[in-house]
Parts: sequence; structure tokens; C-alpha cells
Amino acid sequence: QVQLVESGGGLVQAGGALRLSCTASGVNFSIKAMHWYRQVPGKQREWVAGITPGGGTNYADSVKGRFTISRDNAKNTMYLQMGSLKPEDTAVYYCKTILPSGATWGQGTQVTVSS
Repeated sequence: QVQLVESGGGLVQAGGALRLSCTASGVNFSIKAMHWYRQVPGKQREWVAGITPGGGTNYADSVKGRFTISRDNAKNTMYLQMGSLKPEDTAVYYCKTILPSGATWGQGTQVTVSS
């Protein structure tokens, strides 16, 4: 059974930094593209960043230059290093991958940025 588990969320002041982790099990992690999304209550889930199996990266314009996505295939783990955080970055952050059966999501981790 495939499982994605996020961690690293918390409360931080504006301008601060956090590093999120997403650890996968039950899947050949090294061959999977991985993504970070975020969601604010009452709004659609928003794509934040993605990373290919080979380490190629893409970012939403809203986080470009502030967030860095990376992966450690030996640890089956993806990261999101978030810097220069803003109150509008407050959300539940989810990791996601695509399996033949469809999209698989983690349970999410809350990030709260105070002004």
C-alpha cells in the first residue's frame, strides 16, 4: 500500500523559514515525479512545485525564488525548503504523486505564517 507522510509544518513569523518533508513508502520513489500542493479552507488546492525523477524542478510564480523543492531518493523523501515566508503562504501543504490507479496524496501538514 502506497503511503505519503508529510512533516515539518508549524507556526513561523513572516520572513522566516520552514522545511517540509514528504516520505513515501510502498512505491518505487526514485522513478516518480512528485509534487507539493497547498490548500486554504474554502479555496481550491493549489499546485506549488514539482520535481521529476531526475531532479528537474518547476515552481508556481507565487513561490518562485523563495521555495526550493528537492528529493533524496535514498531516503524516499522529498523536501520543500520555504523561505521569506508571507502570511499568504499559510495553508495545509500536501505532497502528491501519480500512480496507475490515480493520484495519491499525503494527509497534509499545516503551515501558519504570522504577520
